[in-house]
Amino acid sequence: MIKPIYNIIATFVFLIVSLTAQANEVEIVDVTAHQSSDKTWTFAVTLNHADEGWDHYANEWQVIAPDNKILATGTLYHPHVNEQPFTRNTSGVKIPAHMDSVRIIAKDTVHGLSKTAMQVNLKTKELTPVKLVLKKK
Repeated sequence: MIKPIYNIIATFVFLIVSLTAQANEVEIVDVTAHQSSDKTWTFAVTLNHADEGWDHYANEWQVIAPDNKILATGTLYHPHVNEQPFTRNTSGVKIPAHMDSVRIIAKDTVHGLSKTAMQVNLKTKELTPVKLVLKKK
């Protein structure tokens, strides 16, 4: 009974954060994670972005460890102007057994990395939006 309440709260927080996100920044709508029998993971990531064509489109997402190491990258090779939101998978992701969660972050060709990531609890599959403070290079 408690799990549905957490999901409702997480969804509400995510909606509030999404409404305050920068216009045209790529939004992570959903993430599902599944561990295969070989102990690697598959992530299905649903993104929403106002793709405008080749000059401005969602072009990537990353699976990131708690220590900020990039574990996997899903590359989008073309705009999805008429397909929003859309889901793509990346599989074969190796995650150490001691790791309880990862973050998914997305980017587009104009704004770069999104300011909100989605934290995925690998044991419970719960999602939590996480505001990021990105360092300028």
